[in-house]
Amino acid sequence: MRIVVDAMGSDTYPGPDVAGAVQAAEAWGDEIILVGDQARIEIELAKHSTAGLKLEVVHASEVIEMTDKPADGAKHKPNSSMHVGTQLVADGKADAFVSAGNTGGILAVATLYTLKRIKGVNRPALSAVFPNLAGRVVVADIGANADCKPEFLAQFAIMAGMYAALAMKIENPRVALLSNGEEEKGNTLVKETADLMRAMKTINYVGNMEPKEVLRGEADVAIADGFTGNIFLKTLEATASMVNQLIRDQLIASPLTIIGGLLSRPAFKRVRDRIDPFEIGGAPLLGVNGVVIIGHGRSNDFAIKNAVNRAREAVESGLVDAIRDGVA
Repeated sequence: MRIVVDAMGSDTYPGPDVAGAVQAAEAWGDEIILVGDQARIEIELAKHSTAGLKLEVVHASEVIEMTDKPADGAKHKPNSSMHVGTQLVADGKADAFVSAGNTGGILAVATLYTLKRIKGVNRPALSAVFPNLAGRVVVADIGANADCKPEFLAQFAIMAGMYAALAMKIENPRVALLSNGEEEKGNTLVKETADLMRAMKTINYVGNMEPKEVLRGEADVAIADGFTGNIFLKTLEATASMVNQLIRDQLIASPLTIIGGLLSRPAFKRVRDRIDPFEIGGAPLLGVNGVVIIGHGRSNDFAIKNAVNRAREAVESGLVDAIRDGVA
């Protein structure tokens, strides 16, 4: 398997990106193609023991930065690491592309310039994988499509359901529609989408769900328009950060709580590991003609390594072909 890693993706590129790629090559023996500024990549590679590893560097002279407007960056930086990397996948020279870079930039490049949409897909969807009390849940869309039609959400359900079933090995995944109540209520989009999804035979639709049910583990896939999904994502991230800070503050509030904190450290570590987004690494851009895994800009080397593993799972499961057949 040949997997492209965008060496210019993370907030502090290329250090974490290169280190994570090296770790992935060590762990699974796949060929990793690092795309970006060749000189900078080689400086980072020199910091690691790479003997016997299948590592290749492909130069890309431009970078779509986090501060770039996605459409502008995609249009005016045709030699970016994102263009070069996704084109390798489009040309059949690589099996997947992994990046922790500008999410909108990746979406624009992959959709408009290189991989393009799978035939029949109305809109590609950004997905994310979150921990919940029962394991993990796939959420789509989380930001690519703020304004949606019911048929868009229905396709998101098909694609995200296939990812959950094939790559995550969840048998007959339960698909829910993210809403403000379990009963059939919500805005016009939610009501019309619920009617459509209820009639679909290709998904295991279990109805409307509030975030609390999703996090309790009552769904394996949660579907929303990009505006709602993005707020859901950012609320979870902000809440986790706030709770973490509150616990830290209270643990050092007195000598007694400091002692209690030391005794509880193993339990806190297990919780932290359970909710750490770097444990997952990234999630797929669903609906494009190739496997594209997008990680968080704050990704460290551990997250990049895990994002490569998500790419491996998607390729091995035949996700793109399955979505193509499912949408058709």
